[in-house]
Formats: sequence, C-alpha cells, structure tokens
Amino acid sequence: MAEQPLHEHTLGNGLRVVVCEDHVVPLAAVNIWYGVGSRHEQTGVDGKSRTGLAHLFEHLMFQGSANVAEGEHAALMESAGATFNASTSFERTNYYETVPVSHLELALWLEADRMGTLPAALTQENLDNQRDVVKNERRQRYDNQPYGTAFERLCRLTFPPGHPYAHTPIGSMEDLNATTIEDCVEFFRTWYAPGNAVLSIVGDVDPQAAIAMAERCFGGIPAGPAAPPARPGEVAPLAGVILEEVDEEVPSPAYFAMLPLPPDGGHAIEAAELAAEILGGGSGSRLYDRMVRRDQIATEVWTGVTRLVGGPSLAIVEAIGPDPAKIAEVLDEELAAFAADGPTEDETARATAQAERGLLERTETVTGLANALSANATQFDDPARVFTSAARAAAVTGAEIKDAARRWLAPGTRTALSYGGAK
Repeated sequence: MAEQPLHEHTLGNGLRVVVCEDHVVPLAAVNIWYGVGSRHEQTGVDGKSRTGLAHLFEHLMFQGSANVAEGEHAALMESAGATFNASTSFERTNYYETVPVSHLELALWLEADRMGTLPAALTQENLDNQRDVVKNERRQRYDNQPYGTAFERLCRLTFPPGHPYAHTPIGSMEDLNATTIEDCVEFFRTWYAPGNAVLSIVGDVDPQAAIAMAERCFGGIPAGPAAPPARPGEVAPLAGVILEEVDEEVPSPAYFAMLPLPPDGGHAIEAAELAAEILGGGSGSRLYDRMVRRDQIATEVWTGVTRLVGGPSLAIVEAIGPDPAKIAEVLDEELAAFAADGPTEDETARATAQAERGLLERTETVTGLANALSANATQFDDPARVFTSAARAAAVTGAEIKDAARRWLAPGTRTALSYGGAK
C-alpha cells in the first residue's frame, strides 16, 4: 500500500487527531478509538466484578447525550445517508461513521457531544433497556448457539482467574445484572476522556479545515484524568494440553484448541500468523487436506488468529468431526511435521500473498483506512504504520515460518475443548 500524507494534531485536552486526504469519492470517514476494552474491566477487585461494561458502553453511547435525544444520533446519521456502527474487543472500543463530506461536521459534533456529556443522558431506563439488549445478544450469539461459548471457555482455560484476558467482551449475566448507574458513570469518567482516544478522519477533506472542525467540536471537552495503566497481560507458557470435556447439546462432536502466539507489534507475530494460515486457513491448508480430504475424520476445519497487543495473541483451531480424540491425535501429527519440515515454497508464497491481499482489502475504502489509522495510533503510537503492514507480511521467509511453527505451534501444548455430540 502506497504511503499517503498524514496530518496530525493533538488538541489541548489530549485528543489525537489524524487526517488523511482521499478525493476519490465525496465521502468522509470519522473513526474514534478509545483505549478501553474488556481487559480494562474490574474482575474480582475487593470482591467486585463488572465484566461486560466495555461492550455495554458500545450500546449506551447511542442512547443520547446532553444535546442529543435518545435515538437522535441514529436518526441524524440515517437522514444524512451515513453508515455508522461501533465495536468492542479485548483492548479497545471504536465508533465510526462514513458520511457525505457535507455532513462531516455533524458527525464530529455528535461524537464530541457523547464524549463530553454522555452521563447527562444516562438514565436507569436506558441502562435497563441496553442491558437487556446485551443479555439477549449473549443468549443469541453465545449461550444458545452451537459451540457459541467455545472461545470464552478457551480463554478461561488459557488464562488464570482474574487475568485481564480470561473473560471476553460480552461479559457474564451476573456482572451485567449487577451493573449500576454509578458503575457506568465511573467507567465513563475513567476511560472516555479525550486523552484516551484517537480521532481519524479520512476522505474528501481539506486537512487543515478538518482539524479546525475537530478543534471546534472537541476542543471544549475537559481533559479529564489520565487513564490508569492496564493490568499486565503476560501469561506463563503452557506445559501440556489442558482439556475440558464439554457436556453440551451440539449438532456434531467437535474439537477446539487455543495456542498462544507472540503479542502483536513485532516481526514474530507476522511469521506466527502465516504459520497458522498454512496450518488451517481454508481449503488449501494442511489440516483441511489431512482431516477432511484424506483421512475424512472432519467435515470442516478452520484456523484463525486474534492479535493482541497487551498479552499473547491467540490461534484457534476448530474441527468438526465424529471423533474428537482422533482429531487431537492427527492435529499433533501435523503440528510435529510442520515444526520439523516447515512450509513449502508454494505454501509460503500463497500465505504471504493472501495476507497482503487481506491487509489491502481492509484499507481500500475510507472507512477501512480510518479504522486502521486509529488502530495503529492507539496500539503502536504510529498511524503511518498501516502503510507498511502488507510489506511486513511479504517480508516473512519460509525459515521464519518454520521457526514460528516450532516455537508457537508445538504439538502437545495447548488448551482444548472436546464436544461429544448431540444427545
């Protein structure tokens, strides 16, 4: 991806603004990353646990602020022909809109009003309503979905109790039920300060005019307290296979595994993610060829990677088949062979090409580029890092992938779930 000029400015209250011109279409993308996710939530401190708050706020932020009525944010964006949404992960929460450039200042003003004044509109009715929305989301996407709690279970096996990554952003029903207005106000004042946020604007804009708009909209928000440091996310290496037998009604037996990888940000994660891709990333992968085509012990198999900055990244292996024990045995055989032999030249070329293509596709729109700029500014203090992401993947060699497979994808070292099948 060719590097594009970035224009950066930090407001007096600490909000970091990044602007990139793109005059292909008359649109502007507004993207705010707050440095708060589920890893920053309170778990077991003084007997109090409030998991799920970061994700709950993703919903509460659309329920109005001092100068915006409930539902008005969405109504104004829809009337402007905008697309908008939000998302929460372990390490951040982001809010984004892509608007006709004529409505850029409206989008900025709406974001600024909720950043500066959300507690003014936070009512018990809003909290109860959105808590029910989140609880229903948990039921539909996790608790009542086949294998829906697999990732959550694996995190609990991989990380010790109370560890910042031991729980997932959806939170627990118990903690959601216990959350009060006071908890929400404290959480907002702790994490939703301008100095804990990055605002990226990408599109058909004049950079200085866009920065001036940001100054007008956000400049009057008090700086607020500095965000507290996140708890350490390191974890001791796994000594073997930690297996949990899951007694749950599912359509078919299955085997899930989690293997810790290096944290995001260095060369090591590039090689480790490519190794995971070669191992199980689609129908051309080693695991698919062995388990589905040749041995026919699985009907599907898949491997993916969740990158984390403050702790180990995570590789997930999912295989659906009648004999989870046999799947585990074959997985170890393939991991051992990969560590011993490394990838072929063709596997390396295909994996690096797929990684490059994926990175480019995620930043080819103003919406995607704005998100990537906010991500790299928030996590690595370098928004321009996005322009070298594809080159970093392309630079990984077969020897480095082999080393990564031996170090991070070793047989007999993982957490795992075995689902027995329908009853």
